[in-house]
Amino acid sequence: MISYGKHSVDQQDIDAVKDVLENHFLTQGAKVPAFEKALCEYTHAKYCAALNSGTSGLHVACLALGLGHGDIVWTSPNSFAASANCALYCGASVDFVDIDASTRNICPVLLEQKLLLAQQNNRVPKAIVVVHFAGASCDMHTINALCKPLNIAIIEDAAHGLGGSYKGTPIGSCEYSDLAVLSFHPVKSITTAEGGAVTTNNAELAHKCKLFSSHGITKDSSKMEGETQGKWYYQQLCLGYNYRMSDLHAALGLSQLTKIDKFIQARRQLAKRYMKDLSNLSILLPSEKDLHESSWHLFMIELTNQDRKVVYDELHDLGIGVNVHYIPIHLHPYYQKLGFACGQFPNAEAFYAKALTIPLHVELSNEDQTKVIAALTKVLSKTA
Repeated sequence: MISYGKHSVDQQDIDAVKDVLENHFLTQGAKVPAFEKALCEYTHAKYCAALNSGTSGLHVACLALGLGHGDIVWTSPNSFAASANCALYCGASVDFVDIDASTRNICPVLLEQKLLLAQQNNRVPKAIVVVHFAGASCDMHTINALCKPLNIAIIEDAAHGLGGSYKGTPIGSCEYSDLAVLSFHPVKSITTAEGGAVTTNNAELAHKCKLFSSHGITKDSSKMEGETQGKWYYQQLCLGYNYRMSDLHAALGLSQLTKIDKFIQARRQLAKRYMKDLSNLSILLPSEKDLHESSWHLFMIELTNQDRKVVYDELHDLGIGVNVHYIPIHLHPYYQKLGFACGQFPNAEAFYAKALTIPLHVELSNEDQTKVIAALTKVLSKTA
């Protein structure tokens, strides 16, 4: 089976993890701070907090902004549930902004319209979580221009985005946002097995992210209440969580990060070939304008007049591990019980109805990509 996504680990990565196992602290050693520093250098952000998952990153980003009961958070319906769940974890409520049919990201026009209505109804969100779907950045300049005059905090869900850029600036730089959240799940641009990070240019937000990710406990005497009682002393300042990354995971991340440019270039070459070799099929392809700035976490096609379940099943029978990303968040039973309904976000629903993720990852060989293209051509010619 040719999978839609796969990690790429070599001997350098294995040796980096082995070195920690044999010679270093497994947790709270030197590797996590080194990984955070390397991520800052790569993204151009000033501060970074490495965590045990991207979901944890979204949660602490919301906590750092002080989101709670009575607050509203907007996000994209075209994402994994974590993009919305993070607000609910804090007691805030969630709403969605529909996507642009061509970019598959939050539509700036619909965002502007919804903000005008929200102002009239005194329901302006405290924060918006923008999702860089499949690795292509949202229109951050426009989103920033719409949100900042209303004091709406901006969180970039950049789980798909590391290695990509926006107007030449690395995704994760936080040039147009308050915080950006990265993911290092095995199918992402680089992996730490499981892991995530939050980047920001705000020192106070960075401090809060680290505090919330480590039980709310600090050993920094300058942050304590009253005087320290010695070098061993620590204080819990807030109710936090155990979201820390281990040095084992950070060592793998450090090694992977040295190869990210090679990884992204490989993904872009694969995407470029798909664009060329699939252009004659009766499907919709991603926008070519994303070719040189997207990180190409996913390669999504949209079927036109074919039955997706038939296409999906026939491709699997041929050994092509296609997938579907994503079921719109508001269509899940949990969110339906919160009051959302089919038809509320028609662009996201229409995209989901025809979306199919085809294999794209660093380990995808030229031969395997040829098999994917041939299988798609065969199946789509039958089902047209």
